[in-house]
Amino acid sequence: MATTTSTPTVTRDRAQNLRMKHRSKDITEGPERAPARAMLLAMGLSQEDLDQPFVAIANLASDVTPCNVHLGRFAEAAKQGVRGAAGTPFEFGTITVSDGISMGTEGMKASLVSREVIADSIEVVTFGERMDGLITVGACDKNMPGCMMAIARLNIPSIFIYGGTIMPGSFQGNDVNIQDVFEAVGAYAKGNMSLEDLKDLECRACPGEGSCAGLFTANTMSTAIEIMGMSLPGDASIPAVDPSKVDEARRAGAAVMRLLEEDLRPRDIMTRRAFENAITTVVAMGGSTNAVLHLMAMAREANVDLSLDDFDRISRNTPYIADMRPGGRYVMADLHRHGGVALMAKRLLRAGLLQGDTMTVTGKTLAENMEAIPTVEDQDIIYQPDAPRSPTGGLAILYGNLAPEGAVIKVAGHQEKVYRGPARVFEQEERAFRAIQEGQVKEGDIVIIRYEGPKGGPGMREMLAVTGALIGQGLGDSVALVTDGRFSGASHGPMVGHVAPEAAVGGPIGLLVEGDIVTLDIPNRRLDVSVTEEEMAGRRGKWQPMEARYTTGVFAKYAKLVSSASEGAVTA
Repeated sequence: MATTTSTPTVTRDRAQNLRMKHRSKDITEGPERAPARAMLLAMGLSQEDLDQPFVAIANLASDVTPCNVHLGRFAEAAKQGVRGAAGTPFEFGTITVSDGISMGTEGMKASLVSREVIADSIEVVTFGERMDGLITVGACDKNMPGCMMAIARLNIPSIFIYGGTIMPGSFQGNDVNIQDVFEAVGAYAKGNMSLEDLKDLECRACPGEGSCAGLFTANTMSTAIEIMGMSLPGDASIPAVDPSKVDEARRAGAAVMRLLEEDLRPRDIMTRRAFENAITTVVAMGGSTNAVLHLMAMAREANVDLSLDDFDRISRNTPYIADMRPGGRYVMADLHRHGGVALMAKRLLRAGLLQGDTMTVTGKTLAENMEAIPTVEDQDIIYQPDAPRSPTGGLAILYGNLAPEGAVIKVAGHQEKVYRGPARVFEQEERAFRAIQEGQVKEGDIVIIRYEGPKGGPGMREMLAVTGALIGQGLGDSVALVTDGRFSGASHGPMVGHVAPEAAVGGPIGLLVEGDIVTLDIPNRRLDVSVTEEEMAGRRGKWQPMEARYTTGVFAKYAKLVSSASEGAVTA
């Protein structure tokens, strides 16, 4: 509800308010707007409320995932901050889909689709109700890019609030998280874990609210958004259960009012240089491959020219310096105890790898924000750039006769490896998972999972169940996986995703046959099959598209509209 429950601590004259009410005056000013005002007054608003700038609070709280179950208290705190700064907040809800719960099922097709629905729904309400400013409160993987796409599209003063990371669980004396449960499924299938231990781990891995603990997609994107300057300093790493998170949300409410006063808008902050900073930090930390899709989609909405080659160029020139899961030892809550993202940013700034003069929602530069946060230098989570875990970053873009438009791999920990082996070809994820669990996939195989792309899935499912099964069976470093689908941020090992063009549009991955020799050459950024162009041309001539799985509803609509993964899999 939009009712006033606190007294503003800021006063402005009518002229200042009208300047800040750059949209809401459409529905509050003049005799002809009496019907609109009557509707607003019905919600308990006062005339003073109507005279103030209107701020939308997009709250992605829901009961479908621990990532989002708690977001209501942050939305309420943000509303208090808006009111205290003489603004009038209006809360509304939108959707989320839990990747961790739907993973490995048909329901996972909805995950990437939800990013577009989130962006569209926030745009529709904020535009339709003539809001002057926007605060989004999100947590699960697609919340963040969906929110940021809407923010960039609307280009009104805005701030993103992250719901925070979950704390690690404890199992047999070790910290654990959801990644361990997925990998334990593979260990159980191979007989390396008892059913009792699997059940015990299941009950201990996720001790409460918050997004997945490691540097998976949610924490990767919260990091990128903070570095980009669209959330308050420290937002990315504060655990969901930390009391300071509520205070931060309240400060975000006041901050958006300051943005309205200064008329500082998202596209003033979300510049190409800000995106380059975000990419630099993601690859330095070994973040999720999904950041490629999401940052490209966000850049498109911000009218910033960003391509796959930008990711590879930056990664080649950025050291990998974070020891964080899934490829390392630590989780986001550990990083927070040592200063959070600022610890990484300070080291990258000192090494000349970040552009510190980019603007942020605080009205200060990135460098000013990061330097103001206390950090612990004596720790073993973030390495020094001149003594990195690897001299190059954690993501790479591959090209070749299997990926003419590109493919993405997380290379953290295996930058110099080459994999060559026979293709094991599977049409969609379920068949591959079953073959792995039944021991049909052997060391040296190259597992191909196709018709999982943006159009072919549709929806580009993540495959943490498959990668977890491989890790759990001890095949994580000896079996490469290649797909036109996606991977969870919790996946690690030689996993190539986003292969484009996808199988559903006749891409080369759709022309492979069992036993073709595939080479994944990470140092040379190549993904190739040892088949002549003449043979491939012959196969292409016989290729027929698969029959559409969904002919009505959101999935049919998405499949018709969505672009290639090489362009961010966007629908606009």
